[in-house]
Amino acid sequence: MKYRVHRFNLKMTGDQSTLEQFLNGLEGEVIAIVPNVTIKVMWVPQVDFLLIVEKLG
Repeated sequence: MKYRVHRFNLKMTGDQSTLEQFLNGLEGEVIAIVPNVTIKVMWVPQVDFLLIVEKLG
């Protein structure tokens, strides 16, 4: 099996449709979506990007 890892930069408030289009455009099966969470000012967590693991068949 071969795997491909994609990095998807996003802003949680406005990239829902872009993420949906990206996921629907993948050729293989999505195995995992790993968010990169950082702590900003006043201890507010924020997701900067997603790592999307795709299994190619």
